[in-house]
Formats: sequence, C-alpha cells, structure tokens
Amino acid sequence: MKKNIAIIGSGFASLAAACYLAKDGHGVKIYEKNSEIGGRARQLKKDGFCFDIGPTWYWMPDVFERFFADFGKKPSDYYELEKLDPAYKVFFGKGDSITIGDSLEKICAAFEAEEPGSSLKLKRFIAEAKDNYNIAIKDLVYRPGVSPMELITPTTAKKIGQFFSTISKEVRKEFDNPKLAQILEFPVLFLGAKASNTPAFYSFMNYADFGLGTWHPNGGMYKVIEAMETLARSLGVAFQTNAAVSKIFVENDAVTGMMVNDDKITADYILSGADYHHTETLLPAYKKQYKESYWEQKTFAPSALLFFVGFDRKIQDVSHHTLFFDSNFEAHARAIYDDASWPDDPLFYASFPSVTDASVAPKGKEAGIFLIPLAPNLEDTPALREKYFQKIITRFENLTNQTVSDRILFKESFCVKDFKEAYNSYKGNAYGLANTLLQTAFLRPKLKSKKVHKLFFTGQLSVPGPGVPPSLISGKLAAGLIQKEIKL
Repeated sequence: MKKNIAIIGSGFASLAAACYLAKDGHGVKIYEKNSEIGGRARQLKKDGFCFDIGPTWYWMPDVFERFFADFGKKPSDYYELEKLDPAYKVFFGKGDSITIGDSLEKICAAFEAEEPGSSLKLKRFIAEAKDNYNIAIKDLVYRPGVSPMELITPTTAKKIGQFFSTISKEVRKEFDNPKLAQILEFPVLFLGAKASNTPAFYSFMNYADFGLGTWHPNGGMYKVIEAMETLARSLGVAFQTNAAVSKIFVENDAVTGMMVNDDKITADYILSGADYHHTETLLPAYKKQYKESYWEQKTFAPSALLFFVGFDRKIQDVSHHTLFFDSNFEAHARAIYDDASWPDDPLFYASFPSVTDASVAPKGKEAGIFLIPLAPNLEDTPALREKYFQKIITRFENLTNQTVSDRILFKESFCVKDFKEAYNSYKGNAYGLANTLLQTAFLRPKLKSKKVHKLFFTGQLSVPGPGVPPSLISGKLAAGLIQKEIKL
C-alpha cells in the first residue's frame, strides 16, 4: 500500500532513504530548512572559487557503488572519480613529512624509509584490517542495530578480543615509530573518537585508507549530493527547501504530520535525518525516548573550526589532502574529549582541491580549506576564530617554507555557532556520535522510535555511525525498517 512519507533534512542519509522508499512506490517528500539541499554537505561559492563546506574525503568507494547499484546505476553515471596520488601528505615538522601514495606498495616503501622492517608489519596489519573490512562493511553495518545478536556471527566470534582492545594498543604494539603510529591512528578520527577509545576491530578503517585509497569526485563532494538528488527526482521524490519543521504532531501514539514553516502537513510516516536530539524536541515532552541526561553522558565526535580561503596564486609543497601533526597529538585529543577546551597548539588539516580539480578555483589560484577539530559547545567568537587562523597559518607557512598570508583574497569561517544554527546540531558537533565500544550498533540511538509509532530516524547520530558511507547505509537501514512495518 502506497504511503505518504515526509523526510526531515536532505543530507546523505535522508537522500538515500528517500530513494529506497520512492523505489518501493511510496510518495516521498523531503523538507530542508536551508536554501539548498545536502545537509552538512553543502557548498560555498565565491569569486569563482568553490568549496565543500562539509565532507571532503571520498573513502570506501564500494559503498557508493553498492548504493547506486541498488537502482541499476553506478557512480560514473553521475560524476567522474579520480584516485588521488598521493592520497595525502602528513607534516610532522619543518622538512619532516611522510607522503601516503595511492597503493599499498608505495605506502610500504614510505614506512620502510622511516623505520626499516616496518613494511612487513604493515602488510600483516593491513591484511587483518582487510579481513575486518570484509566482515564489517560487507555485512555487519547493513544490520539495523535492533538486537545485540546482530553482532554475533561465526566470524565476529573469532574477533571478540578486538572489541575489548583498542586501535591505539594494537598499533603501538607493532609500531615503535610515533609518526607511523599516528598515521595508522588517524583514520579512526573519521569515527569521531580517540584511537585509545576505539575498538581494535575498527582497524577496517585502515584498509579503507591504505587498501581502497582516497578518491575525489571532480567538482567536489557536492557532486555526490547532486547525483543522489537526480536519482531521487527520477524516482518521484519531491523537495521543499527553506522548510523549517517546528513541530511533529502525535495522536494516539502515532505521527500524523508536522508543522512546516506555518503550514501543517499530514504524513503517514515521518523519517528524520535532522539532528536526533533536535528532532525529539519537536515532540511532546513525554514522547521523547532520551532524556537530556542521556545526551549529556554520550561521547560526541568533535566540532570543528573551518576556514575557506581563496589564494591569488598556487600553493607549494601541499597535496590535495594535507595533515599537520607537528604539535602534541595527545594534548589536542585531551582538549577535545577530556577537558572540552580550546587547544593551545592544535593539529589541523588542510585541503587544496584545486591541486587536483581545476574547476574549483580560477586559473592560477588556489582554493584552501583548513579544519581544526574542537570539542563541541565551546565559546565561539570572531576573535577566537581569528586567533586560531593566525596560529595555523603561521605554522603552515613555517612548515611549507612559504609566505601565503599576503596572498589571501578572502576567507570565510564556519564553527560551533554555525553548526547549531545551520543544522540544529547538538552542542554544535560536526560529525555526530562517536563510535566507542559502548556506542556501537545496538547501543546507539534507535532508527525506530520506541515511543511514537511511524516515526523513524537516520543519520550520523544513529546506526551505523558518523561518516558519509555510514550515512548512505543508515538511510538504507531506516528505509528498510519503514518498508517492513508498512508490509506488516
């Protein structure tokens, strides 16, 4: 039976769910509070420059392929992918960097140059990571987090010890060199937690990094959003932008509709891809599943201070993705997860997509994105933003041995306040709920409301977790639960 399904938000998870539900024959409409679709994956365009405001890394290409294949399509039907070589570069100090190539062979050579004998250990580590990837990404993450039994399989039973060890322990057991250890601990930052708090099983992220490589959709990550919008519209999905949802109506313990701007719209089912905590504030108080104390006790992935900078010339000695690990890794992690304070000497990341993609900057110029991970809910003022920009640009100039501050045409920033205002993000977090042991699978907020019938959730605060590929999967899982209920 065809149902009228309203979806709040238009990020990756919402778009994925919309496609599956429309394919199943339902009437689907997406309501987006901002003026353009994409959720956190929007773009900033200025003076011929184009920046991805949200995600900039394209990992796990197989997950994207699997999504489009469900509709008889493939990514190349919509956008062109380029595998990056190098995948990224890591600075540890002036004249001290390691370049990660586009194949395991190149990466092994880089490790061996840094620490003789490390390449053999790396090959063993990545072989185990690949095994974990095949278990996790090809099976476990496509389970909806309804029961702990979803995690118990013959293969996971053999891996049980990895759920009670950590990435940091396993890496540092094998690799004495702190630079190599930091590179291997880096990918789990995409899961929103410290390597010392992330189960060792999540080493599958290392296979995503070294095994599958880093890719770039020409035109930027927003090309994926545009592809999903095109697919959704072809399936009959309708869109309404500038559509703020202020209330979800509940009668007889089931949703009946919601208030969009000043209009009441009816719906048989509601799926929210908006911030989970915010969505529950739209319900009558007694219909919330999770109290404020629940959210307060959770470990959230970081927020971020981002700068989008237009340079009047090309930048030297940088890669498309460049990491700056020249400061104390542990001190910055403590500022995010333990002390909730502005870091004294932050690590940071810089992306220069115009190194690869000429379409995102005028000829001879460079588009630069700078990101500092931060604890959520920090004080956020223009003065603090400027202070930290000066900190990182000074270090950037020193490490890359060039002056760039006098070549800046413009810069725009995005931080905690913006995450709250643009996305109703809980405490201004950027990446959702961290994937720690006690926040994995069935221990995450549920895709289906336990208190309100016909209300469902999707996205990075729910199952399976933060990141673009998990968001695609989350949309599929939520749509599957709705379809299952409709057919009952």
